[in-house]
Amino acid sequence: MKILITGGAGFIGSHLADALITQGHSVLAMDDFSTGKHENIAHLEGHPLFSIVGADIADESIVRECVAAADRVYHLASAVGVRLVVEQPVRTIETIVHGTSVVLKACSRYRKPVLITSTSEVYGKSGKVPFSEDDDLVIGPSHRRRWGYACSKALDEFLAMAYWHHSHVPVVITRLFNTVGPRQTGQYGMVLPRFVQQALKDEPLTVYGDGSQTRCFCHVKDVVDGLMKLMELPAARGQVFNIGNREEVSIRELAERVIRATGSRSTIKLVPFEDAYGPDFEDMQRRVPDLSKIERAAGYRPKYSLEDIISDIVEYYVRKRDREASIR
Repeated sequence: MKILITGGAGFIGSHLADALITQGHSVLAMDDFSTGKHENIAHLEGHPLFSIVGADIADESIVRECVAAADRVYHLASAVGVRLVVEQPVRTIETIVHGTSVVLKACSRYRKPVLITSTSEVYGKSGKVPFSEDDDLVIGPSHRRRWGYACSKALDEFLAMAYWHHSHVPVVITRLFNTVGPRQTGQYGMVLPRFVQQALKDEPLTVYGDGSQTRCFCHVKDVVDGLMKLMELPAARGQVFNIGNREEVSIRELAERVIRATGSRSTIKLVPFEDAYGPDFEDMQRRVPDLSKIERAAGYRPKYSLEDIISDIVEYYVRKRDREASIR
């Protein structure tokens, strides 16, 4: 089969391309390289089963062309990272909402199965833990820019479900919980690669807030496995699924584990949220997925522990550092 991945040069998109090509599929990646990186897909350049189109997801004619040529569509193109969301709110909202609209319109025209990647952010400030797919979404006020991202992704979901109900477009929605792994950058606020890079330089690990907030981190390979299982499951169409890992850790403990894993001399520096993201920033205390639905439907089971994840990211950045040092 020929598979289109929007955002194919991104962190998750590049790992998805690897997995699909390993299974013998032909992959067409589409990316404007605003947050995606060529280095993520450099190893695929020249591969007979891989091609890439450098284009903006808002370009309707190119999206139509790519969708028409594909058998399946994974829509991953999006604005990513807390820092980008806070610093560039207009770009965030327009990229997410308009891009998804363009993709869904093309998939509807050509009747192509499409998987939409959403986010755990849509659960907002809900105090019910773990988060399950039928829970109410509790979004903060519009003057807090953080919630623009959550609302945009929620609107993506409503639009996708509208296409499903109106014209039965074969669409699946996935809510991802803190996907991490090799190739992820800390540039836009992703906490684990940022901690690892700071630790390898013996710099203070900057923990925002008091560090008591907890998250569940999922290895990108487990996420890719979940995405591929759901795409090929007819019963998943017209439904929403969480994808993640249940292993919960506080951000302060995460920093301590990274320091131990790297043998770093780093200390931990607490930084108020308002200093990092501005005075109107608001965070959630816990974000834990209920995975029972995807377990029942697709037999999904994350294989990688948090220890495995940290080890993989440390190894990636050590190799990257050594490679760059050898070039200089």
